[in-house]
Amino acid sequence: MSGTAGEGDAERLTPEGVPFDDRGLAYGDGLFETVLVRDGEPLLWAEHLGRLARGAETLGIPLPDRAALDALPARAGEGLAVLKLMLTRGSGGRGYLAPAEPEPRLRWQAVPFAPARARWRDGVRVRHCRLRLGIQPALAGLKHLNRLENVLARAEWSDPEIAEGLLGDAEGRLVEATCMNLFWWQDDAWYTPRLDRCGVAGTLRQALLADGVIHEGDTAPEALATAEAVCLANSVQGLWPVTRLDDADGRRQARWDIGDRHRALQAEAHARLGYPHD
Repeated sequence: MSGTAGEGDAERLTPEGVPFDDRGLAYGDGLFETVLVRDGEPLLWAEHLGRLARGAETLGIPLPDRAALDALPARAGEGLAVLKLMLTRGSGGRGYLAPAEPEPRLRWQAVPFAPARARWRDGVRVRHCRLRLGIQPALAGLKHLNRLENVLARAEWSDPEIAEGLLGDAEGRLVEATCMNLFWWQDDAWYTPRLDRCGVAGTLRQALLADGVIHEGDTAPEALATAEAVCLANSVQGLWPVTRLDDADGRRQARWDIGDRHRALQAEAHARLGYPHD
């Protein structure tokens, strides 16, 4: 299921129905959200709408009508689904100069979803990526449409045994995984990297921070191998314990057994998503 608004003149449409001059297509000038929906009810909806609003304010894109947004999750139907929203500035402007009065374009799609339950139970192997994220505080935390750094990082490996890649910034701080947030146990607490310089502030991460379950901190990529426990999580996949960490050349740096700390954090995360925990 999918939908759109404000398609523009037919002769200017691509075969997929997106105007050729849409600024999201041309420049990545927009935002997106991926929302877990169960039987028409969105999970962490307030956090998703809050992040969308912060991004829209930063970029200067008017938000769609709230009632129109609130009506979308019900259209995902029964069962478990992922609702993806894409909000672009729309068409217009001259080059990079945005139009003074933008007419945003909202597109959405809902698809059935089945989480990787084996990864909840058995954990995952991850690796460090060679790519380093650029530091840009103005865009830090936003889920904007320009994700080329993530695309390049994900291209670094093809081994299906490796579930994710970890990304650091240009000054050597760990930031996130390619599509998940990172958590590690240190000094009797769970930590996650600060995202005031780059990276995507996940909605599950935000909920755990707000409830005091996790705390923000900084660590270097090489220091992660000495953590007592490591996890990855996002608001769609849930939480994966990390059982092995490799360097960018595939050499093992650390191995962990799944223990009570992993399961306790998994229980906290999955309670917010309606998922079971092992």
